Amino acid sequence: MTEGKYATVQGGLKLHYHEAGTEHPETVILLHGGGPGASAWSNFGRNLPVFGKNYRTLAIDQPGFGRSDKPTEHPQYFRHSADAVVGLMDELGIERAHFVGNSLGGGTSVRLALNHPKRAGRLVLMGPGGLSVNLFAPDPTEGIKNLGRFSAPPGPSREKLEAFLRIMVHDQSLITDELIDERFAVASAPESLAAMKAMGKSFAQPETYEEGMLWREAHRLRQRVLLIWGREDRVNPLDGALLALKTIPRAQLHVFGGCGHWAQLEKFDEFNRLALDFLGAS
Repeated sequence: MTEGKYATVQGGLKLHYHEAGTEHPETVILLHGGGPGASAWSNFGRNLPVFGKNYRTLAIDQPGFGRSDKPTEHPQYFRHSADAVVGLMDELGIERAHFVGNSLGGGTSVRLALNHPKRAGRLVLMGPGGLSVNLFAPDPTEGIKNLGRFSAPPGPSREKLEAFLRIMVHDQSLITDELIDERFAVASAPESLAAMKAMGKSFAQPETYEEGMLWREAHRLRQRVLLIWGREDRVNPLDGALLALKTIPRAQLHVFGGCGHWAQLEKFDEFNRLALDFLGAS
């Protein structure tokens, strides 16, 4: 992992990010998913230099993850993270960016595009949280159940994390001992557990519960949107794409066979070509 950079946004929140391709005029922001131990580098470390050949590319640790600050008092998480990302854009002088978001990062990207429409260009969303509605698959899904089990009594364990990670992918060879150890060291830290608990609580508050139901507002998106799904996704299954595809005016859907929740890693070369072609299309 490279060291990355830090910036403090409005409100004093410190965000950590990695950057490539600073010589390019257009910007792409990569936003990771929300599993235990997740970070910008774990989700997008390999993709970053590829995108950096064409765009100024930032891979940001969302609040509560990686090396960014981990507050335990904050608004509904999608709004909290979207506002923090906009704050980082302000600090770096980025007026507008395209967004590539996986799972939780997809939800943050959608909330940002809804609340700050002039700041968001095209959206590439992989199994996005909040936008996915399971029309046929049962709720909660396997992945969501394992996410909840990680910190449940008697507490986190390496075995629980491995079970969660193995549901993320179709290609089990991607789940190495090194990956499990690296993510468990981060996920089991007290500040990470507290941040994860606060995030979950923010999605359950009655007064802001509907802010997480992004599918109800998807019709307001005016950006071009590329939905990417793994056919074998066990976190946000494929049927979750259908309502978003129906309601987002300028949406298209690409499905990868033999792929779970991490299309950017499982279908690395194909994903990069597909996303970059979409971002640069007329």
